[in-house]
Amino acid sequence: GEDLIINPRAGGIFRWVENNGLSTRAVDLATTSGANLVPTKALQVITSETDRHLIVLGSDSLNANGTARTGTIDPLLISFSDQENLLEFEPKATNTAGSLRLSSGSTIVAGTKTRQEIIVWTDTALHSLNNIGPPFIFGLNQVGANCGAVSPNAVIDVNGVTFWMSQTAFYIFDGAIKKLKCTVQDFVFDDINSTAYGQISVGVNVDFNEVTWFYASAGSDFLDR
Repeated sequence: GEDLIINPRAGGIFRWVENNGLSTRAVDLATTSGANLVPTKALQVITSETDRHLIVLGSDSLNANGTARTGTIDPLLISFSDQENLLEFEPKATNTAGSLRLSSGSTIVAGTKTRQEIIVWTDTALHSLNNIGPPFIFGLNQVGANCGAVSPNAVIDVNGVTFWMSQTAFYIFDGAIKKLKCTVQDFVFDDINSTAYGQISVGVNVDFNEVTWFYASAGSDFLDR
């Protein structure tokens, strides 16, 4: 609960250990002593709540023999560690490590925790990831199509309700997916730089119950709206 897990998108996974003090740098998890088949690259990492698995979204895959990581990201692969052991990723009968692969979309865009579950967006769909216990550990369900997230930072959970921006609309998930009513939707999507989608970010102002998306207009390469 005090250590930091850090993942530059499409880069390695690093751990900073609080007990080692501020003068100690974060280290690559895959090269840490005792690491077993820890992914060497990822699109995003997230920890599950009560069961405390390290979940790697967009993990690099295992080789054909299952003895090493390939170093090449499978953009739809989800790998998860043994419970309470983020150095163990080899699936065994004696642990809870494993992997799942999404079937919709071309890449995982984002993931976040909400209401006792983890939800994962690809570029086209939304999936729910839940701990269902042995032997499969995690169950994966597609809960929506044609509602993918536009960028890793375009999703936010506020008190168990999730908001996000797709390529064509704004959405809300509170157990069911709904389009968010927006009087400026046409204004936004008719004047947006699609090559700068990855920069789009969302923030919340809790004092006024407002969610705000920042995006680049068609004439800008940087966030200006």
